Amino acid sequence: MEDIVIISAVRTAVGKFGGSLAKVPATDLGATVIEEALARANVGADQVDEVIMGQVLAAGVGQNPARQAMIKAGVDKKTPALTINAVCGSGLKAVMLAAQAVGQGDAEIVVAGGQENMSLSPHVLNGSRDGQRMGDWKMTDTMIVDGLWDVYNQYHMGITAENVAKEFQIDRDKQDAFALASQQKAAAAQDAGKFDEEIVTVQIPQRKGDPVAFKADEYINRKTNGEALASLKPAFDKAGSVTAGNASGLNDGAAALVIASAKKAKELGAEPLARIVGFATVGLDPKIMGMGPMHAVRKVLAKTGWKAEEVDLFELNEAFAAQACAVNQELGLDTSKVNVNGGAIAIGHPIGASGARILVTLLHEMKRRGSKRGIAGLCIGGGMGVALAVERA
Repeated sequence: MEDIVIISAVRTAVGKFGGSLAKVPATDLGATVIEEALARANVGADQVDEVIMGQVLAAGVGQNPARQAMIKAGVDKKTPALTINAVCGSGLKAVMLAAQAVGQGDAEIVVAGGQENMSLSPHVLNGSRDGQRMGDWKMTDTMIVDGLWDVYNQYHMGITAENVAKEFQIDRDKQDAFALASQQKAAAAQDAGKFDEEIVTVQIPQRKGDPVAFKADEYINRKTNGEALASLKPAFDKAGSVTAGNASGLNDGAAALVIASAKKAKELGAEPLARIVGFATVGLDPKIMGMGPMHAVRKVLAKTGWKAEEVDLFELNEAFAAQACAVNQELGLDTSKVNVNGGAIAIGHPIGASGARILVTLLHEMKRRGSKRGIAGLCIGGGMGVALAVERA
């Protein structure tokens, strides 16, 4: 099989819940990164074979949001588009599907990534078609029920993190220390301009005057410290250890990558960021869904023939410090190689986009350091995990 390469990788800055991107539809965020990814790859609007974008919170956003984003980005309307929902793994699974299409010869150039606006996720009134004759009528928060709720056990994702903390003996101190390190690494990376190259500016329309340029991650908490984190009450279990401070945020953002055959990349004169070496999707008990990356990374290592110590950098999504610590612990990773610029606890977790976001960040850091091998991975609500391995020449 011909080499499958990534020829561009971009993301928006990540917005806070109710923050700068709160009124910008996910499809607009997706359009921004698709357009920029194609421009950086020197790919024309009529050269794209398919667009695949992850989006989890799609209630009321209209048909096929990936298609909407693609058309807004100016891609030829003859190009098909697919929206996928693999919860937190959506953005990375989109890249896997793109790689499969290119690898099988079904496509030469595919744009893949993810988009999400958690701030715009609606509340819905279930049963409204039939009406409610008496009694209270409860609104359902689609962000919770479609993005953050374990339907098998009827509890929040935070409880799955509590389950992991207990089973793998990750205490509150470890979780808070991990969270603080994530914040400090992300702040240092932002100060050093390490995210600048991977971020495309989002122009936010204003009622009056010129658009406002949004180009820096705004969720990073520079003021936090160990004492502040220790003072927070458990968020999901009164006797638990998972807090708002050692969990990822609710966020808005998008990311996109251009996947191509090595032959096509050469024709375009594009310098690949990396080639895709292998990938895996796994399932596990939903109660400990946070351990998904452990199984997925092991499977990818087996498929590539790599050893963990031979991998230069890992980007493993920080849904919760509890699961992130447990994954690092069980894989026996050198943590100095993991999430070197912080992770979702600091940067944020726009669920449908995060899989693509961590891969974008990984690729740019590998380029900066001259690293050879990298792995990106995420846990997935409902009990799954994804991981993808890349290699630079």
